[in-house]
Amino acid sequence: MARKRRDRREADGLSSAHEEMKANPVDSQVVKEAHHAAGGSARMSLLILLAIFTCSASVMYLVYRNFPELPDDEMEKIKIPKDMDDAKALGIVLSKYKDTYYSQVLVAYFATYVFLQTFAIPGSIFLSILSGYLYPFPLALFLVCLCSGLGASFCYMLSYLVGRPMVYKYLTERAQKWSQQVDKHRDHLINYIIFLRITPFLPNWFINITSPVINVPLGVFFIGTFLGVAPPSFVAINAGTTLYKLTTAGEAVSWNSLAVLGVLAVLSILPVCFQKKLQQKLE
Repeated sequence: MARKRRDRREADGLSSAHEEMKANPVDSQVVKEAHHAAGGSARMSLLILLAIFTCSASVMYLVYRNFPELPDDEMEKIKIPKDMDDAKALGIVLSKYKDTYYSQVLVAYFATYVFLQTFAIPGSIFLSILSGYLYPFPLALFLVCLCSGLGASFCYMLSYLVGRPMVYKYLTERAQKWSQQVDKHRDHLINYIIFLRITPFLPNWFINITSPVINVPLGVFFIGTFLGVAPPSFVAINAGTTLYKLTTAGEAVSWNSLAVLGVLAVLSILPVCFQKKLQQKLE
């Protein structure tokens, strides 16, 4: 009996909902259009992302095809390194040809690093280590910082184009709260970005994707990234000078280097703390 009453109530509820939809055809149409627009927006965003990735992959293919002709056994080692053994093999081949084909090797390194950073593909840490093996330290540091800054900025723009509209559509209240928090600290955004780049609290891909959502200006984002990745890159490049001794990427980091990174992270955030205390005293 209880089951029959429950089934009857569910049937009554469905019929009443159906009647409400009939009584309010305009509201029903609005809901349908909203769902259709949301689905269309999501599909369009995915298509744009796919198109950009396809174009970028085509550029990478052209760079690969225009690379100097190498023996088959060496050509097999020209690939994105997945571990330290791949990085060593790639470093040996590139160091053999970087003097003869300097511009080709440099362009290939630059394009690959930016591509990995743009689409948040793992492997850039091995390229950072590899730069210390291939180039003089000042050039290697500038190259890594520039590639990181450009790649992160391209990832930022992809997120702005594809991800930001979807976040503001489905997480409107949260996005507004995040933006309000950023507005409170807008005068010190570059310090926060440098701090986050030096410290391992948040992964770099997460910072790249969320920054446009919370309205971090692109110029500040690029400068903060360029400066913030310098200390960790210093450690990786320095380790690259002894690439043949490394077996894992973790060996590139020592306790001394971690201590130095910690000090630099604190120094990057100190101006913010001092200014806040000064404002409190003045008030």
